[in-house]
Amino acid sequence: MAQSTVFSDALPTKVYRKIVVMLCVLLMSLYLLYYLSDLCHTMPSPLRVSAQGKYLAADLAGWQALRRKRLLHKLQAQGGYWKGERYFRDLRLQFQPFNLNQRGGTARFLAGNPPSTLSFSGDGARKLPQAIIIGVKKGGTRALLEFVRVHPDVRAVGAEPHFFDRHYDEGLRWYRGLMPKTLDGQITMEKTPSYFVTKEAAARIYAMSKDAKLIVVVRDPVTRAISDYTQTLSKKPDIPSFESLTFKNRTTGLIDTSWSAIQIGIYAKHLENWLQYFPMDQILFVSGERLISDPAGELGKVQDFLGLKRIITDKHFYFNKTKGFPCLKKPEGSSKPHCLGKTKGRTHPNIDPEVVQRLRDFYRPFNMKFYQMTGQNFGWDN
Repeated sequence: MAQSTVFSDALPTKVYRKIVVMLCVLLMSLYLLYYLSDLCHTMPSPLRVSAQGKYLAADLAGWQALRRKRLLHKLQAQGGYWKGERYFRDLRLQFQPFNLNQRGGTARFLAGNPPSTLSFSGDGARKLPQAIIIGVKKGGTRALLEFVRVHPDVRAVGAEPHFFDRHYDEGLRWYRGLMPKTLDGQITMEKTPSYFVTKEAAARIYAMSKDAKLIVVVRDPVTRAISDYTQTLSKKPDIPSFESLTFKNRTTGLIDTSWSAIQIGIYAKHLENWLQYFPMDQILFVSGERLISDPAGELGKVQDFLGLKRIITDKHFYFNKTKGFPCLKKPEGSSKPHCLGKTKGRTHPNIDPEVVQRLRDFYRPFNMKFYQMTGQNFGWDN
């Protein structure tokens, strides 16, 4: 009697366990079926193979484009974890451009496991800059950066990173983290005008990328020095006069080249350092004066240098007579045009004409050498 009771109590337990197992198997089967159907949905028709055994470029490009589009649509339709920055970062590392014709690529593809370098650019990626505005201070670098950022294929850091002169110990990973996200085909840029006069900067940039394109905005060194002094004066009204800082000895007329405002303008000296690492065809010299008088013309040269289509033209600019600088015309949907900030276009103090002339005499031989090195006459001595 007791044995019969034990059996009747145990029977419902076994049945229950069987039901649970069957439900688990059913759920797993449904999940697997859903996964396989979704995988098939995201894959276009099979790729054709040429007579040489290679995948046809047209079919491969179509497969990549369609898969990127469907993956992006799927991610955007999801919530929570799908939108997390960490997930997108990991996904970008996985989906990079790949070639199915490489050895082993076919097997991975047919196994439903695309190579880890499949291109996925919907969210963009942070890249080290391919182009850097390296100088010079008070030459017009901010204007150039603001103008070139109008181009849809240029993404640039707004603030000056100062990586290659002040923060190099932070490492390239830290530096890349400062960069904006870019899509395939877009150029990453930054500008730090003190790089041009930092002796270590050339070697450090070369170590990062020997193919980096460098842009230097240069300006009449005398005017540049006065502008530099004016900026300092606005922050420190009690500094000595421009005239007293210019000379080691006013009586002998010996120029104090240790003063940074003077030293920066010796462009030929600084350029010699850069030419030890970069050929001249990787350095573009932009005229600070022409950037004001003909911004579209200078931007045309910049776009050509960067390999970009000439999109920025005269229609993007108008001259602000109050500030004495060109401004970007009102963008569509904006209430006002974009001009440089109030710190640009400060009124220069009156400088003794004799001091100005002595500075011009001092800079003349350096300017002539700079013209010869660059193959351009900037007209500062006319």
